[in-house]
Amino acid sequence: MPDRQSAIVTGSTSGIGLGIAEALAHSGMNLTLNGFGDSDDIEANRTRIASEAGVDVRYDGADMTKPDEIRRLVDDATTAFGTVDVLVNNAGIQHVSPIEEFPEAKWDAILAINLSSSFHTIKAAFPAMKARKFGRIINLASAHGLVASPYKSAYVAAKHGVLGLTKTIALEGAEHGVTCNAICPGYVKTPLVEAQIPDTAKARGMTEEEVVQNVLLAAQPTKQFVTVEQVGALAVFLASDKAASITGTAIPVDGGWVAQ
Repeated sequence: MPDRQSAIVTGSTSGIGLGIAEALAHSGMNLTLNGFGDSDDIEANRTRIASEAGVDVRYDGADMTKPDEIRRLVDDATTAFGTVDVLVNNAGIQHVSPIEEFPEAKWDAILAINLSSSFHTIKAAFPAMKARKFGRIINLASAHGLVASPYKSAYVAAKHGVLGLTKTIALEGAEHGVTCNAICPGYVKTPLVEAQIPDTAKARGMTEEEVVQNVLLAAQPTKQFVTVEQVGALAVFLASDKAASITGTAIPVDGGWVAQ
């Protein structure tokens, strides 16, 4: 096994994914970033993380709606680093709309990126993990994998699906040193969440500030947004040897949301 472990984090050019990627890099892992965005910003983050963490960081722009590109992503990361020890499925998009107005193309895209891409990455990475008797698969679900909210039919359906996938892969990897767990964040103030606010305001007939206070933070008894650092710290733990007996779980990081 290589001197350093390596991780792939999908959807890691901003938000939660970037936070998890930084946390894993600072724990000593080589890293493959993935996602869309401004090329200069992506390169700045890549070089910054590599410099700060003292690890090798590469970027792969694989489109997570395309299985062929996903397989290539895993193959190229394996070629670059020798192994893919940790796979974090974080890529996701959102659309907020009443069901009768929900665009069918948005449904298809959300299911493809938020759910099917995880199937394809796991299918590509799992055989080598199983053969080495070690692997850590971490799926970013959501509190919406455990409970629902109106106007988010595709997202809620996809995230519930992620939890089912997580349990299945946990069972398939249980005797082979491969764990699979899901992190279920509540509302984290990321570009994805901020983009929801205007659509939610329109759907509910509210102001954007009312959405933040009366919809988003109302769901979380702490009345605070979850931070990317909190989610990243949990990912580092789940990737460690100390979490070897934790598998098939859905762990909320949600300020008490699903406890209600």
